[in-house]
Amino acid sequence: MEYCQPFGGRSMKAKIKILDVYTGRFVVVINEKDAKRVKLHPEDLVKIETGKKTVYGDVVISNMVEEGEIGLSKDVLQVHSFSQGEIVNIAPAGTPESIRYIKKKMHGAKLRKVEIESIIKDIVDRKLREIEISAFVTALEVNGLDMDEIAWLTVAMAETGDMLDIDRKPIMDVHSIGGVPGNKTNILVVPIVAAAGLTIPKTSSRAITSAAGTADVVEVLTNVSLSLDEIKRIVEKIGACLVWGGALNLAPADDITIKAERALSIDPRGLMLASIMSKKYAMGSQYILIDIPTGKGVKVETMEEARSLARDFIELGKRLGQYVEVAITYGGQPVGHTVGPALEAKEALQTLMTGKGPGSLVEKATGLAGILLEMGGVAPAGMGKKMAREILESGKAYQKMREIIEEQGGNPDIKPEEIPIGDKTYTFTAPTSGYITFIDNKAITGIARAAGAPEDKGAGLELYVKVGEKVREGDPLFKIYAESEARLEQAIVYARRTEPIRIEGMVLQRIGNI
Repeated sequence: MEYCQPFGGRSMKAKIKILDVYTGRFVVVINEKDAKRVKLHPEDLVKIETGKKTVYGDVVISNMVEEGEIGLSKDVLQVHSFSQGEIVNIAPAGTPESIRYIKKKMHGAKLRKVEIESIIKDIVDRKLREIEISAFVTALEVNGLDMDEIAWLTVAMAETGDMLDIDRKPIMDVHSIGGVPGNKTNILVVPIVAAAGLTIPKTSSRAITSAAGTADVVEVLTNVSLSLDEIKRIVEKIGACLVWGGALNLAPADDITIKAERALSIDPRGLMLASIMSKKYAMGSQYILIDIPTGKGVKVETMEEARSLARDFIELGKRLGQYVEVAITYGGQPVGHTVGPALEAKEALQTLMTGKGPGSLVEKATGLAGILLEMGGVAPAGMGKKMAREILESGKAYQKMREIIEEQGGNPDIKPEEIPIGDKTYTFTAPTSGYITFIDNKAITGIARAAGAPEDKGAGLELYVKVGEKVREGDPLFKIYAESEARLEQAIVYARRTEPIRIEGMVLQRIGNI
């Protein structure tokens, strides 16, 4: 192979070799002899320059590429276009200025707007490596951000990605901070709100630690990976969509920082606020309702913490020019009776078709939709929930959901009984008679994930009881669904190891005379 000679000190020209691998990060593979020649070491940050762009990546030294070549993984190609054999210049990138600002936050100092913008731009441009991003996230966890910094961070995260401009106003939005299994509420809220004539382009996440994100559930019914142009067309035509935000370049720094948060098992409050609101800002949302489920076993366990978080969302919205309201909702047990993508899609679709469903699902969905109807000015104060219930029961919400399914490329005639669910099942029964006093959200989620959810769409579980109900020994409590015997066995073992449902008599404890 013709070797592309080094030139200009520590830089060299090389041919691109596209590698058929994903590494989970931006890496540039360099031959060992070339690395010695231009004095590059493993994990050094390098820049690849062409006439059109500059791309950054971490050095990996390997003889899987020949001298004069550099290998690019498919992670790079998902974001940047390079062709096999293309000639590029490669050189050390040096230390980004934003490293100084990360150290500043590590020492507890307040960052300026320009410093936050520099950090976020370098994260998106991949100038910062995973260890440096982890240091930034840890600094935010330890030292926090004030509201100025959170607002600057939110705008920086939005403006380093794509922005959507929809010609239908006002634009409504709803977001749940999560933590409650079975929370398929927005699959009812969005069509109810759109059926009332409001505009609600809903982007949702896939599950991170839950058994099903809204996008996982909707994907059972229709395509959720759409481009911004497709979303704009659909929303301007029918007033709504239910899509996966991860398929879009909205606030791209968020997806990168989430990886560090997940690895460290931390969720800095300021970063969480910016993460949620940056995507709303990028979508052009004007009226936003934040759902904060509160109760044991969810992200926000106390009313005091929920109210504090609500005040932060409202204040941040004011700084961004958005009107925000917050609904603190009951999160002490799963919503509805199902957990897992296909089971939840089936339950949501059945509720839309009939206008009737589990009390917790209908109550929460119409409550949230009602607030949005009042915020959007189509329902008088105090009448939103009644109007939302009428839209649901009249079938108008179902008709709007059919439009959403069809416009996103699905079959609008799909029936709940046609949705495939796991055919490997096991039912747990009550070991004793008594009352259901507690359902453990985390255990329920763990069982569903052990069964294969959300990757296996048909996996999950169906609950037959709720807190406060009386059961007799031998009554069914819940049924696990899986797509393989091995996964079913894992879920059974997990369920036996935990106590997902607690049954107690009216006498909770007996204490003798001491």
